[in-house]
Parts: sequence; C-alpha cells; structure tokens
Amino acid sequence: MSISRRHFLITGSTVLAAGALAPAVVRAQASVKLGTAVLGDYALAGPFIVAADKGFFQAEGLNVEFVPFRGGPNLVKAVIAGEVLLGATGSTDILVFREAGMPIKMVATHTEGNHFTLNVAPDVQALAELKGKSIGVTSVGSTTWIFARMVAKSQGWDPDRDVKVVALGGLDAQLAALSRKEIHAYVWGDGGAVTQLAGKSKVLLRMDKVTARWISQIQYVSEEGIKKQGDDIRKVMKGLFSAIRFMTDQTADAAEIISKKIGWSTEAVLAAHKISGSLMSHDGTVSLEALRSMQDTLLEHGVIKKRLPLEEHVAREFTPVKL
Repeated sequence: MSISRRHFLITGSTVLAAGALAPAVVRAQASVKLGTAVLGDYALAGPFIVAADKGFFQAEGLNVEFVPFRGGPNLVKAVIAGEVLLGATGSTDILVFREAGMPIKMVATHTEGNHFTLNVAPDVQALAELKGKSIGVTSVGSTTWIFARMVAKSQGWDPDRDVKVVALGGLDAQLAALSRKEIHAYVWGDGGAVTQLAGKSKVLLRMDKVTARWISQIQYVSEEGIKKQGDDIRKVMKGLFSAIRFMTDQTADAAEIISKKIGWSTEAVLAAHKISGSLMSHDGTVSLEALRSMQDTLLEHGVIKKRLPLEEHVAREFTPVKL
C-alpha cells in the first residue's frame, strides 16, 4: 500500500516523550474489497462512498477498494469466490440465492422498509390512471416485477389482465419506452429522484405504500468469509454505519461527496435522501418478521419454491453494530 509523505510523518515518525525520542506505533492495514449490486442508488452505494472518503474504514485499520457491480448475480459470484468480502444488494437476493444453494448469509439490514419507487410519465396524475396501461420492470421474477404486480393488486386489479408488466432491463431502456409512451410507469429505487429532476418522469409513490413489512437492502458475506474474516467483517460494518450516521447528521456534506462519485447533481442526491434517508438502518438489526413477509411474497409470486428456515439466512452475531 502506498503511503503519502504526510501520512508517513504523522504515523511513522518518532515523537518526543519525557525528553527522549520514542518510536510511534504504526498499525498494519488489512486490504479488503467491497461491492454493491449497482452504483446508481443513493441508499445502497452512499455509505460505501462516504466511509471511504471520510476515512471511516481507515480508522478501523482497513484499506478498502469499493467496486460497484452490474446487478446482484454478478456481485454474489464475486462474494462466493472470495474476490469481495462484503456485498450490499436488494434484500430478496438472500432468499433467492440461498434457495439456489449459494453459501452466503445476511449480516445486516442496510436499508429498512421499502425505498423503491413507482415512477410515472409526467402527465400521469394518479395511480388509477394506470389501469389498462403498461408498467416497466427490469426482468420477470425480479423485485421490480413483484412490486408492479403488488401495485395492481393494491388497486383491486388483476395483475395479468388489468395492467401489462413489461420486462425492459435497465433504466435507459425504461426511460426510452416511457418517452415513446410504450409504458406509462416503471419501478425503480431512489434514483427516480434523478429522472424526476430532469423532467423525464416523476415519483408517484414509495413502494412501502403497497408492501407489507419489508427490508429494501442488505449486507451479506460468504459463509467462508465468516469463518476466516469475522473481525474484518465487523470493521467494515462499523465503517459503513459510521458513514450512515454522517449521512444523517451532515446530509449536505455527504451529498457533495456522493454526487462526485455517483454522477448525480448534489440536488439529485438530496432529493434521493428525502426518499431513502429515513429508512437507512443505524445499527443493522435484522427483522425476521420482515424477512418472513418477504418470503411469503416471493412464494406467492413463484419467485422461490420452498420455505427455508429464516434463521439459516442470517448471521446474527454481527448486529447490532455499536459505534
């Protein structure tokens, strides 16, 4: 690891004590790689960005490389392979991936409740206007697909007849279809704040209006990682939750930091904070009741086929995180 001249002078020089020169203690830094399923989500990526920028990881003796991925499946492969120590992703991944036999465990709640948003065309004024229309989602069976169907059910509609749920992929495809009026709404995370500021869509509601108890985002690690790097995992989590505290207490300063990395304007970051800020967990505590509600929903929609014991999905020894 390269050390700046100033850092060397602070940590590696000798200090005067009781009239003599005494060597200062230099603490070795462990190098770890962390990842998120995507970059373009304030609540998901923000704490990683802030923790790195403000030195919260370094204060725990960690040299961290942060790598945003393109989706949950790519991230989980890296975590299982040991290339990434800890990943943060949408919460349904823990239920889906463990059913598929992947040796991972949730270590903390990252974002509580449901921060996903229903984003509509600028001329749509009310949810009732979407009956008979199309709603864009990322893929069939995804979290966004489930939420679109739950929106329909909340209005007493048949999700297979009264609306058309269209799998389109990423945000660019959603916005292109919206501009061509091929869809009239799409489901996304707090990044909906960005497209709303650009006048391309508007946030009609946050999805906790239509879901039962939920967890938006989680932190997880491999079972092998727990065995070999439990202390490093705890240090990473302490850095992340220190960052969440900073984002809560000094939101404007955090927004400046995050905007430079995420590619959004500071105004857009602050708008996303209004959507997700109140939902970010402050100690990582996991609600098994919320996980059970999610499991019930995934079973109802056929995304998972069997009810595995929820206690096996979570490594409870890592929370609550105490700062």
